[in-house]
Amino acid sequence: MNPDMEKAKTNLKRVRVVAIVLLSGLAAGVLVWHVSQPAHGQARASIWVRSASFSAGGSIPRQYTCDGGDLSPQLEWQPAPDGTKSFAIVMEDPDAPFGFTHWLVYNVAPGVHELPQGASTHAASHQGAAEGTNSFGRLGYGGPCPPRGNPHHYVFTVYALNVRLDLPAGATRKQVDAAIGGHVVAQGQVVGTYQRTSQ
Repeated sequence: MNPDMEKAKTNLKRVRVVAIVLLSGLAAGVLVWHVSQPAHGQARASIWVRSASFSAGGSIPRQYTCDGGDLSPQLEWQPAPDGTKSFAIVMEDPDAPFGFTHWLVYNVAPGVHELPQGASTHAASHQGAAEGTNSFGRLGYGGPCPPRGNPHHYVFTVYALNVRLDLPAGATRKQVDAAIGGHVVAQGQVVGTYQRTSQ
């Protein structure tokens, strides 16, 4: 074979390898960017969320569960980014099959940065906030109530929104998620756990 032709073929192979590597890297970059987007795709900032009722990552006391008083825990968050018109709070158990929503609160006024312990029983009149229907089929808070076995995680997410949601009290998780979409300016989470030793 002509040495010049052989050299040209070798160079062409190198170009193909480089192209494949670059395209693979680009695809991976797009995938990573897509996966790393925040929930609802719009949040540009973070807010801290904490509870005086349980420590972050720690066990949720019995009084906030179905085995106790089923009180909603205290929650607080900061700050309210510019443009915040309301807050929404979602409590869910991602360890349950298909996920399980324990609490939905929305249209919390932008000047409010705390829900006190037991707020669920008064949320409808708390600065105009409303509560949705949880996965138990009830309005308001439903505490951790996992089957006996491994501990479940309970994620409390606070969303800062640039709108008030046009939803009545009793909205479902699907309705709240749809209304939130495209309106999240910041979000934050705190997670607690609960394990039942008996049914």
